Amino acid sequence: MIRLTLDGDAGVAEIVLDAPKRLNAIDETGLRELADALARARRARVRALVLHGVGRAFCAGRDIAGVDPALDDPLQFLGVHVAPVMRSLAEFPAPTYAVAHGACLGVGLGLLIASDVVLVADDAKIGSPFAGIGATLDSGGHALFYERLGAHRTLDLVYSGRLMTGAEAVAAGLFSRVVPAEEVLEEARSAARAAASGPTQAFVASKRLVAELRDRRIGLWTSMDAENRAQAVLSDTDDYHEGFAAFQAKRAPQFTGAPLASRAH
Repeated sequence: MIRLTLDGDAGVAEIVLDAPKRLNAIDETGLRELADALARARRARVRALVLHGVGRAFCAGRDIAGVDPALDDPLQFLGVHVAPVMRSLAEFPAPTYAVAHGACLGVGLGLLIASDVVLVADDAKIGSPFAGIGATLDSGGHALFYERLGAHRTLDLVYSGRLMTGAEAVAAGLFSRVVPAEEVLEEARSAARAAASGPTQAFVASKRLVAELRDRRIGLWTSMDAENRAQAVLSDTDDYHEGFAAFQAKRAPQFTGAPLASRAH
C-alpha cells in the first residue's frame, strides 16, 4: 500500500498511499509500511518529504472493512500503530509537505496534523464523521480543532459529523493554503524542492520551536530564549555562513543542509 521514492538530485522523498480502491484507508499493515518508509527516508537524509495519496482521496481513515468491534482493541491500534507513525512524521528531520485531497478522515486527518505544511485541494473533505459508527474523534483531531476553532465549533463538528471543505479548513487556520485539485500535487512537489534547496537545518530549528510553542504553550520571553539558543547553534553551520556571504556578495546562496557539526568555532 505504501510506496517510497527518493530523488537523490533534488534531495526529496515522496511517500505515496496507494490503495485507491479503498480510498487509501489504512490498517495495521499499512501503518507498519508507512513507519518503514519514514525510517528509510530518514536514513537517506533527504532534505524534504512529500506525502500524498493516489486516486480520489488522501486517506479515508482506518480500514474497518474487516474489523470485528467485539474483538477490536482501539487502544492497541491507536497507541501502538497510529501514534508512533504520527510522531515519526511530526519529528521528521526535514520539511514535510502533505497533499490533502478528497476524503481526509480519521487517521488521514492525523497524518495531515503531523505534517509541517498541508496544501489542500479544493475538493477536500476534512474531519472525522465518527458519530456514525459510535466512536469519537481521534488521531489528534480534538487538539487541532479546539486549538484552531474553539470549543463550540469543535463540538458542533463532532456532534454533527459534518466535514469541512478545503476552503473552510484553510480559512479557519487548520492548514496552509487551498490549491486547485489538478495542481495541488505539483505545487507540493515544487514547494518541497524549493525547501530542499534552502537552509534545511534552519528550517528544522524553526520546526522544533513551533512544536515547542504548540506543545508547551510557552510564552513570548521563553520563546525568544529558545530562538536565541537555536540561532547560536545555527551560526556554526555552513548554510548560515553561506547565507551571510551570499547576501554580502549580492549573489544567490548555495545551501547544502550540512549537519550542524560541520563547522566548529
